[in-house]
Amino acid sequence: MAAWVPSDALGRRLLCGTEYATVRYIGSVPPTAGIWLGVEWDDPQRGKHDGTYEGTQYFKCRHPKGGSFIRPNKANFGVDFLTAVKDRYALNDERDVQHGTENTLVFGKKTVEFIGMDSIAEQQRQVQLNQLVDISVRECAVSHAGQKEEISRTCANIRHINLSKNLISSWETVTAIASQVQNLETLNISENKMKFPSTSTSVSSVFSKLRILALNQTEITWAEVLLCAPGWPSLEELYLTSNNITVLERPNNVLQTLKLLDLSDNQLLDGNQLHLIAHLPRLEQLILRNTGISSIHFPDAGFGCKTKMFPSLKRLAINDNKISQWSSINELDKLPSLRSLQCHNNPFMDTEKNPETLRQLIIAKISQLEVLNKSEILPAERKGAELDYRKIFGNDWLAAGGNWNPEKNKPSEEFLAAHPRYPSLCLKYGAPEEGELKGRQPLTLKNQLLTLTIKCPENPEQKPVEKKLPESMTIQRVKGLLYRLLKIPGSELKLSYESSKLEGKEVELDNDLKPLQFYSIENGDCVLVRW
Repeated sequence: MAAWVPSDALGRRLLCGTEYATVRYIGSVPPTAGIWLGVEWDDPQRGKHDGTYEGTQYFKCRHPKGGSFIRPNKANFGVDFLTAVKDRYALNDERDVQHGTENTLVFGKKTVEFIGMDSIAEQQRQVQLNQLVDISVRECAVSHAGQKEEISRTCANIRHINLSKNLISSWETVTAIASQVQNLETLNISENKMKFPSTSTSVSSVFSKLRILALNQTEITWAEVLLCAPGWPSLEELYLTSNNITVLERPNNVLQTLKLLDLSDNQLLDGNQLHLIAHLPRLEQLILRNTGISSIHFPDAGFGCKTKMFPSLKRLAINDNKISQWSSINELDKLPSLRSLQCHNNPFMDTEKNPETLRQLIIAKISQLEVLNKSEILPAERKGAELDYRKIFGNDWLAAGGNWNPEKNKPSEEFLAAHPRYPSLCLKYGAPEEGELKGRQPLTLKNQLLTLTIKCPENPEQKPVEKKLPESMTIQRVKGLLYRLLKIPGSELKLSYESSKLEGKEVELDNDLKPLQFYSIENGDCVLVRW
């Protein structure tokens, strides 16, 4: 007896054992008798040829060894959605029925039949199905919606569906299932290779409440996303990883509610593709891991200015890319709302071997950043990073035309391009002092000791004390010494210092872990102690 082949089998997805494939041909293959299915395997290692057999091309494959012929009786074309749900949640008739004896009970030698037990069991199943809110039928060979209205009649409360890695062949099938789920909020149909509309479709209310949609590994293009998007008026999160998306187009009047977009593992043509999605008004999170981008640029804004692109973007992930220039990190400071950045595994990070210094440079370059590579940036860390940056590049600033006199301070365009935040750091902390920038003397013990005057401005009875302290001594250890020296009771000390060269200017020593040399303290300076 010949195996049944669906009338719409061409182009459909199937399972053969545990292997997934798409039907590319139905018909005879001489000299053999009977019907064959020509299939293109998801795993090309499973195939034998490219659709050509003994000189005749029956179908085409992307991979030269991606195709095979199989008999229809080896093909599993899948089940409808509700059958998969019942199987997954053990609510199917076959699991409740055992050889037709489920409605009988034996008393001694007498068999008694209970009328109506079938209908009671069915009612219980209906109640259980109606209670399901979050359904996962991943890898359950779902291929079609089933009888019309059957899903809405039996599963009225579904809000979240995971349909990933099934046998769905077209977007129409997804719509047929979703049209029966009135309050659908989350839908995952990743890992289904399917056909999407190639022309504009009439907008319906099927996905009117959908907030989260995952279309990873579905072979969808960005153009197809935009054709479907009018039907997603409330969408907030869209996941499109691993789809071979290379070019983007500007969304016009669609995706305007989107807060999260994940384009990871798509090799974008270049960083300029991002300009095409830069005006999504509510986009807060953009994930661009392994997208092949080598640079980021916002040409509408100059040094120290904010771009009009990505107005709401708070979280950006650009891990595993080809960004080699620090100029791209400078550009990120132009984003008005950016608070969190992930940027591991980019070539620019190889320019600095010390991971702590690398982190400080990124923090100093992006003013509003609060989280870097999933680690919070505390105010003390930011201040230390910015002070260090101001000091490290101070000589470059002077060489490029920077000056302590505001009237003569005219750093070159090249310097500002490399360090666009430098002027604002000078405004924030003052220009770096000459003592901060002078070349360091050889580290003999004599040079390492600082002669400092210790004063307690709020305690006039305490006479000033002169002490020699190593410049490598941390503020925490200085405090410990002062507790003992000044016999101060157990209260929190607050330290600052006045430079002998700049009278009246007081600098807080606010990071217990930093050494005295971090603050550029010199011989003759005065440490002020308060509690």
